[in-house]
Amino acid sequence: MGVRRIAAGMACVGALVVAPAFAEWPQWRGPAQRGSSAETGLPLRWSAGEGIAWKLELPEISGSTPIVHGERVYLNVARGDALELWAVDRNTGKPLWQAPVGTGNVSTRKQNMSSPSPVTDGRHVAVLTGTGVLKGFDLAGKELWARDFQKEHGKFGLMWGYASSPLLHDGSLYVQVLHGMHTDDPSYVTRIELATGKTLWRVERPTDAPKESPDAYTTPAIARTKAGPELIITGADYVTGHDLATGKELWRAAGLNPAREGFYRVVASPVVLGDLVIAPSRVRPMLALRAGGRGDVTTSRKVWSHDAGPDVPTPASDGEILYVVNDKGIASALDAKTGAVLYADQRLKVGTYSASPLVADGKVYATSEDGVTTVYSAGPKFELLAENTLPGFTLGSIAVSEGQLFLRAGTALHAIGERRKR
Repeated sequence: MGVRRIAAGMACVGALVVAPAFAEWPQWRGPAQRGSSAETGLPLRWSAGEGIAWKLELPEISGSTPIVHGERVYLNVARGDALELWAVDRNTGKPLWQAPVGTGNVSTRKQNMSSPSPVTDGRHVAVLTGTGVLKGFDLAGKELWARDFQKEHGKFGLMWGYASSPLLHDGSLYVQVLHGMHTDDPSYVTRIELATGKTLWRVERPTDAPKESPDAYTTPAIARTKAGPELIITGADYVTGHDLATGKELWRAAGLNPAREGFYRVVASPVVLGDLVIAPSRVRPMLALRAGGRGDVTTSRKVWSHDAGPDVPTPASDGEILYVVNDKGIASALDAKTGAVLYADQRLKVGTYSASPLVADGKVYATSEDGVTTVYSAGPKFELLAENTLPGFTLGSIAVSEGQLFLRAGTALHAIGERRKR
């Protein structure tokens, strides 16, 4: 399973296990792809003048998450019209190289075209832009291959610009383009070989969602079933499971947009625990489904539903509890297996929340657009532990590696805490 190295126990149907202590953060939402880490001794308190190992000034803000592997941090960076991939020394915060990815950077509402997070397997690094350019590099910053999805498959037609991150699994990148507000072209999902950039398959993903509802800003996930792994895609009013070898749709569940509203775009990505797929929509509902079905599984594979999910932030899970933070900074926690509410309506620091929370070291970290990270206790009871502020407009989520937190706040990347090597 490459760098993701998911614990073998998660292959069991419905397994809800805690991820092992990974030192790398190879893609958005981390090695277990659920915003969690088993590392301990992580920082609790910091500020602009305290607890910061180093700070790297960047040209512009970004909604992308830094990724970490070995001695490097990789960043998707916007600089005026240009989009770049940066490799940064994780010990000093100094850039090692800056590789051009494309041009045409623009801002659409909150985000710009650097929103997708990079991925790495420790030998290659790939980065996708909001303009549809996907490139692969070696660790020295040499470009290995390049793709341009808009030139190959037509212009993106999302209302607020493309922002999905690629998923890395077993040497392949899985990229989704779910759109429809400003195009009649079909949505699609494609599998790209990381080492070569070669297309292994591309399949259309049909929908009857109206108006803006075909648009999705989600990132795919992998479910593990008795029959093998499945690719999970959420958005455009449906949750679908796909065969990894061919891309063929195996099953489909409706219910993300029960009232068939025209502006039910989905932003928060699925969280998968074994074969349990938790799919947020636009607040209500958040659905839990059992992967591994065939055909229409809207009713037959439904496990639970919850009417107070998030809109933009993707929930985090330690394998047992699902931690939800909504756009207004209201925190709740659910039993991931049953959907039972453990607590609700806990007010974090007042603000707007777009970054996705992190659960690690017995704590939950939730960062507002004002750069305030509220830290509260993980577990079935809510306890506020700390509030930490870094200056600047903040959209990106926190990454974890060897005792440090990495956070893009404003136009700077911060390494928080001291590194503890394995």
